[in-house]
Amino acid sequence: MDFALAPRTPSRTASPAAAASEPWAPPELRLVCLDIDDTLIDCTAAIRRSLHILTGRGDLWPLWDLITEEHVALVVAGELDYRTMHQRRTDCFLAEIGILADAEQVSSFERRRRELLDHSWQLFDDVLDCLEWLRAAGLMLAAVTNASGGHQRKKIADLGLAPFFDHVAIAGELGVAKPDPVMFHTVCLGLGCAPAQAVHVGDKLDTDAIGARDAGLGAVWLDRDRIGEHAPEGVHTVAGLAELPELLVSEYATIGVPAQRGSGTPAFTVRNGVL
Repeated sequence: MDFALAPRTPSRTASPAAAASEPWAPPELRLVCLDIDDTLIDCTAAIRRSLHILTGRGDLWPLWDLITEEHVALVVAGELDYRTMHQRRTDCFLAEIGILADAEQVSSFERRRRELLDHSWQLFDDVLDCLEWLRAAGLMLAAVTNASGGHQRKKIADLGLAPFFDHVAIAGELGVAKPDPVMFHTVCLGLGCAPAQAVHVGDKLDTDAIGARDAGLGAVWLDRDRIGEHAPEGVHTVAGLAELPELLVSEYATIGVPAQRGSGTPAFTVRNGVL
């Protein structure tokens, strides 16, 4: 299927009568927001490896993920801070697998886990090409994550992602988290962008995609695992970030044609105005 690129036109204020007679046109896209963990960074694989090394077991990721979701919900509800959550989550996890540990042993396990993770983070293969395309298309980019601040900023910097982003919004620093509309609206406000001119992309259907949709942003669910769950109305689905540029071009009228990269090879080939 071909997707035509609409030309840029200057914004103008039309009379109600003129507006009623004009055909519908897709909105202008100015901002793309991206979740970090399991969207850009293969967080699940890194945590699986760290748990395997520390416990000798390779089957503990589902339990860790469940306990993490339960404890993060307490942070979002304002009942725990992130530092306390990390300690309690690890304590709960160790108890669930039959390890009774005192506070110092829990802290030691958590410190060792963090050290392992710091050397395990990796980007998905499709990340850099996608970010380069979005930048070349003239779009602003924001990282929007429910993680805590310090270690998340370190991950972004260590993996070379920081230069791509105009804004980084971290729940642990803002005191609000996705899917709360305030999280999405704070990012848009900070970049001078209306929610309708923004799209959010993330791997969590409820937290990322439905949360963004309900906040008035375009919503894209990144279903890397192809779990096949049917996305609700107003939510687009992609199986990888390589599919994102085509989706954005098909849904938004004013994405610029990506400029050529330094090597002289365009990120995408455009012939006769068609991508």
